[in-house]
Amino acid sequence: METKRRLLVKSLTWQAMGFVAMGLISYLVSGSFTASLSIAAGGMATGFVSFFLHELAWSKVMWGRVKP
Repeated sequence: METKRRLLVKSLTWQAMGFVAMGLISYLVSGSFTASLSIAAGGMATGFVSFFLHELAWSKVMWGRVKP
């Protein structure tokens, strides 16, 4: 089982990478820096919450784990 602190850090680093990727892609598509920041920020907020809840749920599932 992971600690909630580790889960939070994993969620933040994952979202930081996603923010950069989504910002670059949306800039290439839209050509607008402002639009790309808005799209990336919206995706980051929803993605962070989704990832955190997904990881929290999976941390309680014992299926597929190997005991040390």
